[in-house]
Amino acid sequence: MSSNDQLAVPQEDLAQAWRQTLSERLSNGDKADVQGDEKHSDTLLVHIQTAGRQMLEFDFSVKYVDSREIDIQLSDVEKDGQSVDERTDVMQELIADYRRHLHETAQALHDFTHA
Repeated sequence: MSSNDQLAVPQEDLAQAWRQTLSERLSNGDKADVQGDEKHSDTLLVHIQTAGRQMLEFDFSVKYVDSREIDIQLSDVEKDGQSVDERTDVMQELIADYRRHLHETAQALHDFTHA
């Protein structure tokens, strides 16, 4: 990776852009909160709450590898405030769907992040 391909956007500006763009990509009723990771300036913490009665919450860490590529890590899945097994087929489908939305958000912000 060349040094001129590193992310050069201030973290709070990036988090704000992600909040707006991600909310446009989620299903109706789903909610997302995006915050900067205080320990890593190239990482965002994304919290997604599902719509409806499922009351599921997903926590992801989105790290910019460079100005275009992201690495997504799932850190937690909860239902009614209790951790759940994310290895079930249903959970894996939901996680894959949200990961896709995260990648779509990063792609939509490519012009913003790639100077």
